[in-house]
Order: sequence, then structure tokens, then C-alpha cells
Amino acid sequence: MNTPAKVVVVDYGLGNLLSVARAVHAAGGEAEITSDAARIAAAERVILPGVGAFGDGMKGLRERGLIEPLRAYAASGRPLLGICLGMQLFMDGSEEFGAHEGLGLVPGAVARLPGGGTAGLKLPHVGWSGLRPAGSWSGTPLEGIADGAEFYFVHSYAAVPSDPAQRLANCAYGEGVFCAALRRGSIIGCQFHPEKSGPAGLNILGHFMEVS
Repeated sequence: MNTPAKVVVVDYGLGNLLSVARAVHAAGGEAEITSDAARIAAAERVILPGVGAFGDGMKGLRERGLIEPLRAYAASGRPLLGICLGMQLFMDGSEEFGAHEGLGLVPGAVARLPGGGTAGLKLPHVGWSGLRPAGSWSGTPLEGIADGAEFYFVHSYAAVPSDPAQRLANCAYGEGVFCAALRRGSIIGCQFHPEKSGPAGLNILGHFMEVS
């Protein structure tokens, strides 16, 4: 019998922590929710979740002394998954409610969602939308996901990686297209919520836990 993968879910005051932890368990892993820097430093795999504004997210990480531990963890090459705001925090910075510095793990910035405010479109973008490949999904947590498979989104801003090759998936919103998933080495980001996206979302979490 295989030993369940152990995943540390970072608690920095924002995010649906229990939903993420339950989804990790449903996908066959063991989740530990913590804001302890030492636990994060020793983790096999880390998930940075998040719901809310970019500036509040960085403030939460700063107040808990987690910015440098997360940067060091990412530099170690171990698997790191960012969900929604967690993915956005990987970037160099954001324009949401002013200019804010990010973790700087993925070159690029966070910008207001393309297409928002045009005829018939509202922000935030809430609901189910289909993913389109922006690169190969082979060997990534998205492997095996069908082109066009729908996932659950709640957001008004999106990451814009400086290197287009780091985009894994795109998603259309109105006439605009935003980055729905990215990868830089062992760093994976999902703008959607896999923990709220049914079996397909659990498959992504399961694949993340298989990454060596």
C-alpha cells in the first residue's frame, strides 16, 4: 500500500483552507494546515491557497514571517502549487488597489481581468469556464485533462507571465483571454479552484501529489 502524499497548506489568514485540505484528502493525500515557517521549510509539497485581494495576501504572509520561507522552499525545487490568489502571489507584483510587490517566484505581473466591464460582462468572473492548452500538459498536474474541460473560477485579476512559455492553460472571458494555469519548474499555479471543480479538480490535485 502506497503511503499517502503529505501536503502542507499555508495559512496566512486568507483562503478556503478546510476546502483545500478536504480536497487533498479526497485525492488520496494528507493535508496539514499551518502558518509555521519551520513546517513549511520541511514540507514535501506545499499548497498556497487564497481568496481576496493581493495586498491583503502579501500582508498576511509578511505578518506571519512566511515570505522568505516560501521563497526558499520554491528555490529548493520541491512541488509548490498556488491556487487563485495563491497563484497571483507568485508573480513580481500586482496593480490591484495600488501597486504591490509579490513573491517574485514567476516573472510577470497581475493585471485586471481582460474583457471585464465590456457589454454583458461583469467582474468578478464567477463560474465554470473551459481550459485551453497554452503549452504541453504532459508531465504536469493537468496531464489527462480534456481540452475544454471546465473549472470553477472566482476572480477579477489574473497573472500575466513575462514568458509565454510558462503558460500552461488559457481561458476566454468575453473578447479577452487570461492565463488560467502556469508552470515554472516545480512551481504550478491555477487561477481556478481545483478544490471546487469536482472530479477534474481532484485529478489535478492527485497529479500534483505524484510530482517528485
